[in-house]
Amino acid sequence: MTDAIRGFWVATPTPLTAEGAVDPVRLADHALRLFKKGVNGVVVFGTTGEGTSFNVAERIAAVEALLKAGVAADRIGIGGGFPAISDSIALTRSVLSLGLRHVLVLPPYFDRSISAEGIEDAFAAIFDGVADDRLRAYLYHIPQVSGVAVPTQVAANLRKRYGKLVAGLKDSSGDFKQFQAFRAAAPELAITVGNEADITRAIAAGGAGTICGMANIVPELVKGMVDGKDVGARMQAAIDIVVKTPSLVATLKAILSAQTADPGWLRVRPPLRGLSDGKALKAKIDALVSPAIA
Repeated sequence: MTDAIRGFWVATPTPLTAEGAVDPVRLADHALRLFKKGVNGVVVFGTTGEGTSFNVAERIAAVEALLKAGVAADRIGIGGGFPAISDSIALTRSVLSLGLRHVLVLPPYFDRSISAEGIEDAFAAIFDGVADDRLRAYLYHIPQVSGVAVPTQVAANLRKRYGKLVAGLKDSSGDFKQFQAFRAAAPELAITVGNEADITRAIAAGGAGTICGMANIVPELVKGMVDGKDVGARMQAAIDIVVKTPSLVATLKAILSAQTADPGWLRVRPPLRGLSDGKALKAKIDALVSPAIA
């Protein structure tokens, strides 16, 4: 098993049944399709996976289904952030018992006035509560969504306190200067980026790779960015198509629905609202993926 997430990982959407439950068959099929596209691993129940809309039991059941479907434990990461520290501990202990190691942990995200010291205390309470050296935790920095940043010094302090248990950090801020600040403060952390446009230069600057959402619909372009190929303009154009819509998650699901001819992918959980169709968006995306990447 790897000691840190590196390379090309995808933050997957969470398919739903008509009743609104997690659809484990669609989820496993999607992960296995991605692996055939050169993807190293998948992260479930992150931001792209509507993670905060799913409780501990639902997340554990989905992991069990992925494992049963033949997805290897070391190719699965899971979003483990909750407002309640006890929930983060419970989920992490459970997935460790199933053989997973990679858990992305949000900072406490309800009270946005907390201090850096309080944020560090919260992470420490989770790691001390789990008390298992098998864990490989990743601090999840996405302040434009969570409302709470991971302070640079907190990341450095936690790595010093817990060593390789705090394996990495996912920087989804879209601010390359912030990525550089994390690298400078904690060079031993495996830092992945969520902003697809930054993948190539982040890897060149010592980054570990990417965990991103666009790879669900344009894995070829993201793989090109990971491999340092000249696809930056096409990647940015694809990003622009998605981010200009009201909901990144609903749009990704709509495009997936059109790509797979499966209307089941259109379903989202409240408070999100699903799109009725993704065919027009798919056509725009298809034009960027073709011609094939050399």
